[in-house]
Amino acid sequence: MSSKDNTKNEHKGSNITWGSILGGDILAHDFFRRQINLLCLIVVLTIVYIDNRYSSQREMIEIDKLKKELTDIKYDALTISSELTEKSRQSKIETYISEKSNPLKTSAQPPFLIKEDY
Repeated sequence: MSSKDNTKNEHKGSNITWGSILGGDILAHDFFRRQINLLCLIVVLTIVYIDNRYSSQREMIEIDKLKKELTDIKYDALTISSELTEKSRQSKIETYISEKSNPLKTSAQPPFLIKEDY
């Protein structure tokens, strides 16, 4: 073999230098040509992993926002319910009717049930 053939084989072998990395010649290296499928798979899985993480973070932010909104709505519902209970008390209804000068009055007799015999 001539010395030129030996030099070419040495460059195709395991000589990886900074110049070959920066220049892009490393992609033509024999190792990378054999492992291109594995490298593509690793890149795709890395992209999927990053996308999954960002999606999860967005969903967690949305969940926290909805939890806060639900808590606010529960407090509003509780407030409205207590106001309704307060306004529907007999004494409040009597006061309201007396202010409107209606002829309605509270009965002095207790209510009674009418029973039917069959």
